[in-house]
Amino acid sequence: MRIKDLHLLPKFRDCMTYLYLEHCKIEQEHLAVAAISVKGKISIPCASLSVLMLGPGTSVTHAAVKNLGDCGCLIFWCGEDGMRFYASGSARTRSSRALMRQAQAWADPDEHMRVVRKMYEMRFFVPVDPALSLRQVRGMEGVRVREAYAYESRISGVTWDGRNYKPGEWGAASAINRALSAANACMYGICQAGIMALGLSPALGFVHTGKNLSFVYDITDLFKTDISIPGAFAAAKDADHGVEKRARENVRELAREKKLLQRTVAALQSLFELDKVPLEEMELDGEEAPPAHLWGEDGQDVPGGENYGSDNT
Repeated sequence: MRIKDLHLLPKFRDCMTYLYLEHCKIEQEHLAVAAISVKGKISIPCASLSVLMLGPGTSVTHAAVKNLGDCGCLIFWCGEDGMRFYASGSARTRSSRALMRQAQAWADPDEHMRVVRKMYEMRFFVPVDPALSLRQVRGMEGVRVREAYAYESRISGVTWDGRNYKPGEWGAASAINRALSAANACMYGICQAGIMALGLSPALGFVHTGKNLSFVYDITDLFKTDISIPGAFAAAKDADHGVEKRARENVRELAREKKLLQRTVAALQSLFELDKVPLEEMELDGEEAPPAHLWGEDGQDVPGGENYGSDNT
């Protein structure tokens, strides 16, 4: 299915958050996508969904993936309960303008620190002295996060002994640590969808670095104290069994209530001082897509799709 009028698609910030599926087959059904399992068949609202998380036992057809991609729905392959990110499909990135702005800010030391300070201010609503080093900002952040854990422990009654778990020994972790991991995994998916929807790189982080999802961790941290931390502690109040599922459900509800998608888009635009790209400038795939521009040494791009050679070359 090719969408010729992008006005028909919901804006990313207005989409639903995520859908996690396991032990089912996802296939094209007429002009829609459906998940089929032993429990029956459900339709997937791919045009208004930000990210589809595929857990164990899922299979997906080529036609379904194409439809999801055309609708701008990011696909993740992950482990049970959303753990262990394995791979992702590509969102419908239309322009490289935002990515170039991110790369410039990442590579310039002064701009890099400006973004770090801005993220801290977004997260804790306090100004940061420009004279502070990155290490000092990280220390301030650590204190605030410990306070957030302690606060949620007090109001929920869940014992908190610190963040401690080993991915290879999942069952040995406490209920609250398993809940936090499950909640954070959902947050990573939602925030990565936002990053890629705007054409930014998940890998070019400013506080986190060295991983292919470094920037995802940066952006997710902006909202953890509002969403994943309270959602996880609320889930851990009940029995240990099923704590991961309850944490995911809490995150989904809090993400809707706290308008996570809208806030993610706004934060990304603010960090890199991006002007909103008019919908008409979003490129379509296939024959409708205009040729790419070429870099001009005078700083002005030149049109692509032309032969700039001469008879003498």
